[in-house]
Amino acid sequence: MRIGFFTDSYFPELDGVTYTIDLWKRELERAGHEVYVVYPDGDYEPGEREIPVTSVPNPFYPGYRIPLFKRPSTLPELDVVHCHGPAPIGLLGRYYARKHDLPSIYTHHTPIEEYFHQNVKFESIAALLARAYLPWENTFLESFDVVTASTERIERDVEHVKLPVGIDMEFFEPTDERWYPDRTVIGYSGRLSPEKNVSEILRVAERLPEYDFVIVGEGPFRDRLEERAPRNVEIWDFLPREELPGFYSSIDVFVTASTADTLGLSTLEANACGTPVAAADVLPFTRTIGPDNGRRFEYGNLESMLETIETCLRTDLDSRAAVERYSVRSNTLPLLETLYRNVTPPSDEHYSETTHRERLSSGEYR
Repeated sequence: MRIGFFTDSYFPELDGVTYTIDLWKRELERAGHEVYVVYPDGDYEPGEREIPVTSVPNPFYPGYRIPLFKRPSTLPELDVVHCHGPAPIGLLGRYYARKHDLPSIYTHHTPIEEYFHQNVKFESIAALLARAYLPWENTFLESFDVVTASTERIERDVEHVKLPVGIDMEFFEPTDERWYPDRTVIGYSGRLSPEKNVSEILRVAERLPEYDFVIVGEGPFRDRLEERAPRNVEIWDFLPREELPGFYSSIDVFVTASTADTLGLSTLEANACGTPVAAADVLPFTRTIGPDNGRRFEYGNLESMLETIETCLRTDLDSRAAVERYSVRSNTLPLLETLYRNVTPPSDEHYSETTHRERLSSGEYR
């Protein structure tokens, strides 16, 4: 099949959406499909079947870009459109699917309304934006033939198929190298942005001076974190992808206080490398982190966070076995291929909303 991914998050920006799209592209192409990625241009040299769209810097969220315009007629012929966000590239993908009468799929990655609250100065304005935005996104999602999400944490008024983004279990596995042979290290890897609540890690580091903390990532909150970091905290740039298994295998506990994840990909990657996770007791971690691969703490409760980290340090867990169900090759890829085979565009003579609901409820897309 010729599959079109339409996304506003892609290289050179590093985040969970970028890594997911890159992984899905590689796995689908390994299985014999052709995958095209349409994305905002930037300081990145496009590879085969990567199609940049002219864009400008985003003044509201540094590191991301706002695409301008791309004529649909300049895009390749596709068999299915798969959109990965509600921003301009996602709108382009939806328009392309409608124009060419193609099946369309949307994967929900990010609760955009939470970014309003984190990045708009006045809470009242952020709340107003969120109230206006959510009905619009619900309408947008309803225009797709199928909506997918990694967990139940979609919080949208649409039916959806559960489709975990998946982990490359052959890449993320325990390594023999140990970066910190004589230290106990608590680690984090991800965006350094307000919704990730990395400042909570600084709070706990102040209470645990006997341990070292390594925070890996970049983002708009980095300068503020560096100013407030206690002496036992190191903040690094994003690591090259090939170094992540070594990092995850070398730390003793991965910790996150994020309240804005839809799956928490980095937590599962750490688990795949044999490292337990201490996570906030919120979705999606209430579904992904349990007694087999880590522990959860009450968000905002410093004592609970401290106790959870200590429990992870003294508990022997086979965290890799606990996340085998998220393997992209044995789980996500077959689900994706089934989805692409079975999804039907609304104009098809056999299609009806009743048929679509029946397919969702019967598990045909699964």
